[in-house]
Amino acid sequence: MLTYPDSVRFLYALGNEIKTAKFGLDRIRSVLAALGDPQNSFRSIHVAGTNGKGSTCAMIDAGLRTAGVRTGLFTSPHLIEPTERIVIDGMPVTRLQFERAFNTVHKVAGEPHPTYFETVTAMCFWLFRELGVETAVVETGLGGRLDATNVLNPALTIVTPIDFDHEIYLGNTIEAIAGEKAGILKPGVPAIFARQRPEAEAVLTARAAELNIAVKRTEDFEIRDLQITARGSEFSGLHCPLAGEHQIENAIAAALALESLGISPQGIENTTWPGRLERISPNPDIILDGAHNPAGARALARYLERFYAGRKIWMIYGAMRDKAVDEIAGILFPLANELVFTAPDNARALRPEALRELAGRGQIAPGIASALQDVRKHLSEDDAVVITGSLFLVGEARALSYNKHSWPFSGAWSS
Repeated sequence: MLTYPDSVRFLYALGNEIKTAKFGLDRIRSVLAALGDPQNSFRSIHVAGTNGKGSTCAMIDAGLRTAGVRTGLFTSPHLIEPTERIVIDGMPVTRLQFERAFNTVHKVAGEPHPTYFETVTAMCFWLFRELGVETAVVETGLGGRLDATNVLNPALTIVTPIDFDHEIYLGNTIEAIAGEKAGILKPGVPAIFARQRPEAEAVLTARAAELNIAVKRTEDFEIRDLQITARGSEFSGLHCPLAGEHQIENAIAAALALESLGISPQGIENTTWPGRLERISPNPDIILDGAHNPAGARALARYLERFYAGRKIWMIYGAMRDKAVDEIAGILFPLANELVFTAPDNARALRPEALRELAGRGQIAPGIASALQDVRKHLSEDDAVVITGSLFLVGEARALSYNKHSWPFSGAWSS
């Protein structure tokens, strides 16, 4: 039996789920069969897409919980602790529950051992069964067609906006990427499609027609009395507490999903989703946003242009090597008055020196704590600090903010 710390170390030793991805469903099906196919013990909603998957899942989960449904939520990646990936009734599973699930799956895993993501997927489904989940909201990890979560027989599938990301694994065209995402669609299972690029819409529509499934589209939803603030939006009698114009599309998808399940969408107002346009400190505003691909960067840029125009923006940026950094840089870096480049504590992190060379300006800090200490020395109360790029970096910043001894903004500071 491995302890929680040992189980986490073992999972990390399996390697990053993208780098070691071995596409196919045979391994996960074999492991789940050995566990008694726990994925068949609860109703599920399966969500794929490039951006907005996690937000949409979180909003559906909040709506279900508000209606009294015992829910499971499976998302990735985590920000601080792996336990965040598996949430039951709004709370991450405990370390002990995670440990028990790991040892149960590890015992039946066989050789070669399932990947990190396959292992955690099996752990999740086993815990959902053991802890009496009624309805699970499950986000795909990568793609959809061959993603480990695609063993589900869902009651509903959702495809959020499709854009470029992970092209080396999913294809270099929107059509190819959309084909992979469309792999979660199942015969007889209704689907909800968010507003898409025309080439993605064509692929999804064709696949839905092949399977003869009913489709609802967010573009058909009537938006009335729209009000957008820096903290969320209100429209058509709904309140979305997640910041950013792009969350309106996600909230509509969640509302349509809840209505399809016979649940009021009003519970969306109770959603929390850390690390996505999250303001963790005021005066100066400190904003966390994992804008790790071009679509996410465009959403962050629209937010900053709308609500922080005229204010000095300090941008702390770190990224992974497999991301479209050139394109993201062109979107975000011009909005920053000051740039500080750093790297999350991850083997796939891009060197800050390479980022500064790309930008042609900026400072370098070895880590997020050092970057924040450097920025703090020059801030004024009206400035804004935006920590963005990798979700790993966002998670490190969020973890740091919990420690009053390490967080540089917890006490008095000089401008």
